[in-house]
Amino acid sequence: MRRLFPVTDETAAQASSGAPETDVTDREWGLQELAEAYAYPDVREPWLRANMVSTLDGAAQHEGRSQPISSATDMRIFGTLRGLADVVVVGAETVRQEGYRPARAREAFAALRETAGQGPAPAIAVVSAGMDLDYSLPLFTSPLVPTLVLTGAAADPGRVAAAEKAGAEVVFAGDGMGVDPARAVQALGDRGMTRLLTEGGPRLLGQLIAAGVLDELCLTLSPLLTVGSAQRIAGGPALAVPAHFELASLLEEAGFLFGRYRRT
Repeated sequence: MRRLFPVTDETAAQASSGAPETDVTDREWGLQELAEAYAYPDVREPWLRANMVSTLDGAAQHEGRSQPISSATDMRIFGTLRGLADVVVVGAETVRQEGYRPARAREAFAALRETAGQGPAPAIAVVSAGMDLDYSLPLFTSPLVPTLVLTGAAADPGRVAAAEKAGAEVVFAGDGMGVDPARAVQALGDRGMTRLLTEGGPRLLGQLIAAGVLDELCLTLSPLLTVGSAQRIAGGPALAVPAHFELASLLEEAGFLFGRYRRT
């Protein structure tokens, strides 16, 4: 892996002189380096970042899943972002399609999380208006940290009871059946979860962007072409005024580009 942006004058000089192990040298990065590269900003309010992967022609999935367009390094970054987060916010359809499991504790991040005052693993927060979820899945039966279900205040009481019986914590973040993205982010922040990560899917990400609550996008650009009619990384009605993000960092390995973009 090598860093393409930002590159300091000192790093560029080291690279041109042939000095070993500079940021622009193509080498394997350790988890500590990745954790430093993707560290959350020092803010007290909730900071929401998204992590998504896309092909060159804009597909966020192949045959309904993101794994076929990913890579081993992309999955290492995926694990790093989870290792830094307080909570992973995900849509119900993505939970079903990707076969979501609870986040696990990783020894490599144990000291870092303890220093940051975090638990052993991030919680998973499932956004679901209808709460049509399979509560027999390990995501609900054996999480290290109780799974959250974000839903609207008008959710079916029977399904709310089923979720709570399964051990999930139900969080109401909307007045009707749906979930209000801004209220969902604030509700998690009120629980001390300020380092937020969403992994989609596209419909949820589109809602978060439209609500203006997405602070950062970590986007892997995969050097693949799939054609077809797969979803983009974000779906939903077009914004009247496009949201503007600026490039914060760019890494590269084996043709995969790993970008970080922050809201301006």
